[in-house]
Amino acid sequence: MRVTHLGHACLLVELADRRVLLDPGSFSSGFEQLRDLDAVLVTHNHADHFDPERVAALLRDNPRASVHTDPLTAEKLRGEGLEAVPTRHGEDFAVGDVTVSPVGELHAFNHPDMPRIPNVGVVLRAAGEPSIFHPGDAYDGEPGAVDVLAHPLSAPWAASRDSIAFVSRIAPKVFIPIHDALLSEVGHRMYAGHVEQFSGVDGLTYVPLRDAESATF
Repeated sequence: MRVTHLGHACLLVELADRRVLLDPGSFSSGFEQLRDLDAVLVTHNHADHFDPERVAALLRDNPRASVHTDPLTAEKLRGEGLEAVPTRHGEDFAVGDVTVSPVGELHAFNHPDMPRIPNVGVVLRAAGEPSIFHPGDAYDGEPGAVDVLAHPLSAPWAASRDSIAFVSRIAPKVFIPIHDALLSEVGHRMYAGHVEQFSGVDGLTYVPLRDAESATF
């Protein structure tokens, strides 16, 4: 499995001969040039995870790609004449030989004046490959055992203690920080260092992918 971080919460995951793009949002760049995508997955309808204008152009350039999004984003795409399959917790689907398991239902609580919208994370699994979990904007998902965690490192809704507890509970082999566009280099290293130091996960490997960097697992 090869993972490329395209900024903030956007990842290109290549496994089992499939190319799957996750959360192409307004804080991310480089996904516009991608071709030969097999699927585009969106966890929730916030601009930093889903940029409607650029995603619409991307889909026109990738006509074979299936689109799977949380129910709210699917509804908005249908309003624009674009087809998307709503993802729902517990309803697995396939992208070629990749099994995608939707996880969770709601965005993390942020503020009483901010409505909680649907948020459905995804686990990607394929025979002979590591698994990866992208939770979107929530720490309460229950993905089961996963090898690689795409971990939201910093957000208005996130406290460091909850971030650390999330990694402790999921107990992945590897964590890749995402949702990090608001952090300086110093802040990035500090938050990630707290996860490494306090999560208590034996053998946890930190892979600090910056924008446009890739790693193979």
